[in-house]
Amino acid sequence: MKRILLLTTGGTIASRLTDEGLAPGLDGAALSHYLGGLPDSYDLTVRDILHLDSSNIQPEEWRLIARHVFEARDEFDGVVVSHGTDTMAYTASVLSYMVRNIPVPVVLTGAQLPIEHPLTDGLDNLRTAFAMAASGYPGVFLAFDRRVMLGCRAVKTHTTAFGAFDSVNWPLVAQVNGAGLTIRREAVPPLDGPCRLRDKLCEQVFLIKLTPGLDPEIFDMLLRMHYRGVVIEAFGAGGLHFIRRNLIEKLHNAALAGMAVVVCSQCLYESSNFSLYQAGQKALAEGVIQGGDMTTEAAVTKLMWVLGQTDRLEEVRALFAKSLAGERSV
Repeated sequence: MKRILLLTTGGTIASRLTDEGLAPGLDGAALSHYLGGLPDSYDLTVRDILHLDSSNIQPEEWRLIARHVFEARDEFDGVVVSHGTDTMAYTASVLSYMVRNIPVPVVLTGAQLPIEHPLTDGLDNLRTAFAMAASGYPGVFLAFDRRVMLGCRAVKTHTTAFGAFDSVNWPLVAQVNGAGLTIRREAVPPLDGPCRLRDKLCEQVFLIKLTPGLDPEIFDMLLRMHYRGVVIEAFGAGGLHFIRRNLIEKLHNAALAGMAVVVCSQCLYESSNFSLYQAGQKALAEGVIQGGDMTTEAAVTKLMWVLGQTDRLEEVRALFAKSLAGERSV
C-alpha cells in the first residue's frame, strides 16, 4: 500500500457549530473516524499541525506547512493537506515555490460542508486527494469536486457550490470518472532539479485592484510603509490610466525606489499583454513586470517568494519571466 501522510490544518472540513458560528473543532483522529474504509486502502499517517480557519493562515503558517511537507518527501509516497477553502489557492501557490520540485504528490483539499454534516462533500474530496497523492505524479495540486488541478493555477470561484475551484488558464490535471482517477500527463509540469526547502518570504507585498480614478499617491504611501513589491490587477490586457491621475509616473518613481511592480489582468482568463495599447507600452517603459496569465494568488505569492530570495530587481524580473512550477505560460 502507498504510504500517505495526512496533515490537518483545520478549515470547514474539520469545523463544528459553535455559538459564534462554524469553527475548527475536529483533530486528525476525529477526522479519520469519518473516513470509513478509506484508510484500509493506504498506509495512512495523520498529523495535526494547525487548527485554524483558513482566513487566519498566513505566511507563518505557510512556512510550517512547507516544512512538514518537505520533511515528508522521503518517508511517504504522497502528502494530503486538509485546509480551509478561503485561502487554499494561496497556500497551494506558495507551496509550489517553497517546495519546488517536490518528488511526491502534495494535494490540498477541504470541504464546503463539515465532515460531520450528513451531506458533506469532504469525504469525496478526501477520496480524490488520496488517490492523487498515491498516483506517483510529483507536484503541488488541489483536489475538489472530483477534479484535480495544478496548485498554482487554482482559484476559488464559488462560496458555497461544491465545485468551489476552477483551474485558470491550465487544463485539469485529473478527473474522477467511471475509469477511476484519469490523469492528464501533459498537465503535470516536469521536475527540473532537486527539491530544496526555500521558505523565506517577503511579507511587504501589496495587492491593488485598479479602479477608474484610483489616486496615484497610493504608491507614495506604500513606499513610506516600506513595501518592497506590489501586484496590480490592471484593466483588460494591462491598461492603467495616465490622464489627470498619472499612474505611469508613480510607477517610474516606485521603480527608482527599488519597488518591484507586477501587473496582471483583472480578467480571470487569458493573458495580459502590454504591447497592445499605449498605456501598456508606457508601463513597460517604466519597468513594470508582466504577470502574463498567472492567477492573482500565484502572482502575489510568487512575488513574496522571489523577494524573499533576492533584493535585485533584475533577478526578480528574470524569475518572473520563467515558469517555476507551471504558474505561467511562457
